[in-house]
Amino acid sequence: QVQLVESGGGSVQAGGSLTLSCAASGRVFRNYAMGWFRQTPGKEREFVAAIRWSGDTTHTSDSVKGRFTISRNNALNTVYLQMNSLKPEDTGVYRCATGSAIRALIRAPRGYEYWGQGTQVTVSS
Repeated sequence: QVQLVESGGGSVQAGGSLTLSCAASGRVFRNYAMGWFRQTPGKEREFVAAIRWSGDTTHTSDSVKGRFTISRNNALNTVYLQMNSLKPEDTGVYRCATGSAIRALIRAPRGYEYWGQGTQVTVSS
């Protein structure tokens, strides 16, 4: 069992920055992927970024590429999402997830078995 706790959400004006953290505890599988997804009412869960505990490859959605950066600290079992140049359309609940997602599923919610509760990000214009 894996527990995930997100933090770092808040309210900012457009153009601002936030850094989200996701701390994993319990049984952390080093071959698993860690992903960030966001959701707004009435919309499907949207992939934002992903990284594995091992290796250097990251995956980022086109909508945030160049603005958001995912990184990790293996010693702390924590994954970060640095969000710069925030836009109102970035508003939503950001949830981190972990799972055995193969490369073809790393951008899909069904690639992940464990989810955090989420942290709210609100960007005002």
